[in-house]
Amino acid sequence: MGKKIIKVNHLLKEFSGTTAVNDISFDVKKGEVFAFLGPNGAGKSTTIKILITLLNPSRGDGLVDGLSVVRKPAEVRKIIGYVPQMISVDGSLTGYENLMLMAKLYNIPSQERKRRVDEILSFIDLYRQKDLMVRTFSGGMIRKLEIGQAMLHNPAVLFLDEPTSGLDPIARKNIWKHLLDIRKIYGTTIFFSTHYMDEAEAVSDRMVIMHLGKLAAIGTAAELKSKTKKPEATLEDAFIYFTGSTLQETGNFREIRRIREVERKLG
Repeated sequence: MGKKIIKVNHLLKEFSGTTAVNDISFDVKKGEVFAFLGPNGAGKSTTIKILITLLNPSRGDGLVDGLSVVRKPAEVRKIIGYVPQMISVDGSLTGYENLMLMAKLYNIPSQERKRRVDEILSFIDLYRQKDLMVRTFSGGMIRKLEIGQAMLHNPAVLFLDEPTSGLDPIARKNIWKHLLDIRKIYGTTIFFSTHYMDEAEAVSDRMVIMHLGKLAAIGTAAELKSKTKKPEATLEDAFIYFTGSTLQETGNFREIRRIREVERKLG
């Protein structure tokens, strides 16, 4: 994990005079599991949207495997996968049909589509359910299918926005088993945001803590906890040390409504 697959260089994003991302720089190593932490409004989602080319920065740039998100967005999209927090599969289609549709959108050659779809269905443990309507799936099955969609074209980097939000602990554990298998088997870099401290500490190699649009801290969980100078500090202690608040205290009405809507849809 020596090569830098993501490089964020002095990234700044302003909306009508409000600075959402304030001159941040960091890098992510190839094959890393990289967590993005921060309260609502810290700049996490804006940064991710820039890196997946949904937003242009006001200044600065991001490189994904050497490709500029500003100058070569189309090329960047070819080498990344993205799993949004909101549901991105069609409940009126079967699991197989959802994946086949995405394979066509990714321009996977027609002679390879069935093989690749079957391979992904087996990998995410949904092959036996492939002909069931997705509206009958559990929340965990839906998330696995969405991850499968994002992996169809073998992306170098997989971006996930709170991938286990709304899932029960068993489903969360199962999702991360598959994500870590993806990293192990394909060498995929995993870049994810989360509200779960235990999740970030358990699965990430390193993490960033964002606060008020700025990069408050970066490092391993152990490194961030050690900076608090507090014996037996937890990751939440480190989060409070760098931001002055807990992750749970920072959600506003809109954020809470969004999270509850995801939880409702995932069952």
